Amino acid sequence: MTEEIGINRLSRRAFLEAGLVFGAAASGLAAGYAAVPDAFVRAVYAAKTSGVQNDHVLVMIQLAGGNDGLRTLVPLQDPSLHDLRPKLAAMSVPNALPITGDFGLNQKLQGVKALWDQGKVAIVDGVGYPNPSFSHFESIRIWETGDPTRRQVDGWLGRTMAKNYDSFGHPLTGCACGTTDVPGALRDLQATLTVISNQKTFGFSGASEVEAAVGALYKGTPGIYGALFDTAVATARESIASLKAAEAAYQPRAAYSDSQQLVYSSRNQLAAALQLAAELITTGTGVKLLHVTLGGFDTHYTELNRHDDLMGYLDSAVSAFYQDLSAHGVADRVLIATWSEFGRRPRENASGGTDHGSAAPVILIGDPVKGGVYGQAPSLTDLDSTGNLKYSVDFRSVYQEILGGHLGADPKEILGASYDRLGFIRVPALTF
Repeated sequence: MTEEIGINRLSRRAFLEAGLVFGAAASGLAAGYAAVPDAFVRAVYAAKTSGVQNDHVLVMIQLAGGNDGLRTLVPLQDPSLHDLRPKLAAMSVPNALPITGDFGLNQKLQGVKALWDQGKVAIVDGVGYPNPSFSHFESIRIWETGDPTRRQVDGWLGRTMAKNYDSFGHPLTGCACGTTDVPGALRDLQATLTVISNQKTFGFSGASEVEAAVGALYKGTPGIYGALFDTAVATARESIASLKAAEAAYQPRAAYSDSQQLVYSSRNQLAAALQLAAELITTGTGVKLLHVTLGGFDTHYTELNRHDDLMGYLDSAVSAFYQDLSAHGVADRVLIATWSEFGRRPRENASGGTDHGSAAPVILIGDPVKGGVYGQAPSLTDLDSTGNLKYSVDFRSVYQEILGGHLGADPKEILGASYDRLGFIRVPALTF
C-alpha cells in the first residue's frame, strides 16, 4: 500500500504537472503529436483487465461555434418561424428536404437525407441543459465534461476511457484527428490519448535525431524514473509505428474533399480528419473513441450562405466517411454523433444572422442507429425569459444512450446519475 501511494505521488509530480509531449515544438504542432499523460506511470505496474470488450467505435463531430438547429432540422408547418425569421425562414422552409410532415433537413444535407431514407439517421431534437450559458467557453466545457454544474474537470469520453478501456499500452484507443489540441471531451488524467493533425508527419518533432536524443535522455537512470520514461517512449514509438502501418495498408473507398469554397474563411479540414478516422478504424489499430471538429458556426451575420456552406461541407465529408466504412465492411460497428455548444436564438438579428441560443438537435448516423426523430421540438411561441428555446432533452440522455447502448459502458458510472431513455440505438450493447 505504501508503495502504491508513492507511485500515485510520483504520477502527479513527475507526469501530471509537467507531462510529456512528443513533437510539440512549433514545427511539431503543425504536424501532430502524441500527448502522454501520467497514465504511463500506472502502466508500468498494471493494465486494465475489465471494461468494454466489444469492437464498437464512436466518432464525435463538434460543430464549433453554436450550430443553428432551426436551419438544421427545419420546422415546415409552424408560421411562428416566419414571424421570428422573415429572411432566414423564407429560404429555409421551401428548400428543406422533408423527413416527416412537420420537419425537413437543411437543403444541403442530401447525403444525410439519403441515409435517413435507409433508416440510418436518428435526430434528437430540443437538446440542452438547465440554466444554459451563452458563453462559448463555458458551454463547451459543460458539453465536454457532461456537467452543467461546472465542477467536473475530466471529459466524459476521457472518463469512459479511464474506466472502460486499456489505453495505457494502446494510445490510439482515444484519438483526436485533424487538430493539434487535446479536445476537452477526451481529457482525463488517468487515460492516454493521441492527437494527430497529419498522419504523414506524425512522430517526434525533429524526426530521428530528436527521437534518439529523447530515448537517451534517461538512459542509465536507475529505478522508477528510467522505467517510466522508457515506457512512455516505447509506447510513443509503438503508436507511430502503428500509424505508419495503417497508412500503408489503407486504401480509401470514397472520394473525400476539403475543396469547398466556404463563405466563412476557415482552416477546416473535416474530410481529411474523417479520412484519417476511417484509416484508423478500418486497419485494426484498436481505436474506439474519435473526435473531429468543424468550425465556423458562430453565425451572427450573413448566416444564410455561411450556414448552408457548412451544412454542405458536413454532408459531403460524412457521406464519404460512411461510404468508406461501408465499403470496408465496418459500418455496422461505428456510430457518428454531432454536438455543438449551443443552438441559436429563434429570432434573427438585423445582420441577417442569429445570436447565441440554447436548445438544438443532435444528429446520430450509422448502422447502429434506429432511425427517427426523438425528443420534442422546442415551441416557437413558448420561449424562456431570455427569448430562447426551452430544451426538452437533457444532453446527458444522449450521452447515456451512446455510452450504454452503443459502447456498452456503464452510463451512471461516467455521468453520475441516470437520465431519460431515448432508445435511438437499434440493438443496445448494455441493459441500463
